[in-house]
Amino acid sequence: MFPTSQSEAPLQTKVSDLPSSLSPRLIRFKHIIVALLLSVVFFLLFCFIALHGYIAWVLSNPTVAPVFSNPMQAKNMKYEDITFPAADGSRTMQGWYIPADTEVNKTIIFSHGYGANREETWVPMYDLAHYAHQLGFNVVMFDYGFASQVNKAVATGGKAESQQLLGAIQFAKQRGAQELVVWGFSMGAGTALQTGLLTENVDAMILDSTFLLEPDTLYHNIHNQIDLPRQPTLQIMNLLFPVLNGTGLQQIPYQEVKKKDYPFPIFFIHGTEDEKAPYPIAELLAANQTNTYSEEWIVQDAHHELIFREHPKEYLRRVSTFLSHVTKTSSDDVENTNTGE
Repeated sequence: MFPTSQSEAPLQTKVSDLPSSLSPRLIRFKHIIVALLLSVVFFLLFCFIALHGYIAWVLSNPTVAPVFSNPMQAKNMKYEDITFPAADGSRTMQGWYIPADTEVNKTIIFSHGYGANREETWVPMYDLAHYAHQLGFNVVMFDYGFASQVNKAVATGGKAESQQLLGAIQFAKQRGAQELVVWGFSMGAGTALQTGLLTENVDAMILDSTFLLEPDTLYHNIHNQIDLPRQPTLQIMNLLFPVLNGTGLQQIPYQEVKKKDYPFPIFFIHGTEDEKAPYPIAELLAANQTNTYSEEWIVQDAHHELIFREHPKEYLRRVSTFLSHVTKTSSDDVENTNTGE
């Protein structure tokens, strides 16, 4: 054999051995890369779901300031501290009963919004309660469960709250109310509409900045705060809500509310610059109503629950006119209120 052939044979053997010596290392390296990628994916997925869980928890547990005043301190109105049960007996509600100066059988119940208590200072509620009192109404102001300072509950978008408002209606009837008006704000207005499906003891509603919890409004408000995709955000939230507050979106009768022609008159008030509850919802709800005295007031450039602050004279004038049509409020009372006497 030639010397060259003998020297080539060992070289070929070493080359052929090279891949076999590196393949276990290469395989282990690939496994490490895959494991790292999967870890990153699962971590991001966990963070994504955890973010939704945090949002759902915050929405279910709003921060509410304590009650800091009372009708006597705020507007020199005599009042009673009251308690009454929610209609389903689930809890005891706390509030105030402000009797009219003369004995009457007409009452206004204020239904405050999400994240507020019975005072709802940014409306401001005391001013409107005083206005209703001047018109000769008894007034009920109370805290929903999520605003309670005694036994705080989760917010449910109207499911539990409608039973709580129904309890307030039953309380007012027990106090002799024969004419009963519910005056709601934001989610308190949406809750009023849900309650209207359950009772015949309401004679009229005034609904300011109506917020009805449904997929569209839920996502609209989430998207205003953080840029999340509509899907699967809504699916995840719908899975989380029953765990955190016991209420799935499908348990809120928003579809029925959006199609309902209520037997009593409703005055819808809404601003075009409402960033929490876009005004077309008020237009849609108002369009379904056939009661002669139902109406809508869509206020240009007005904001969520700030319409009274932004247009106080026009607000009171329109509400006065509506109440004069749907209750036995005397024309003298309305005129005196409008002129500031």
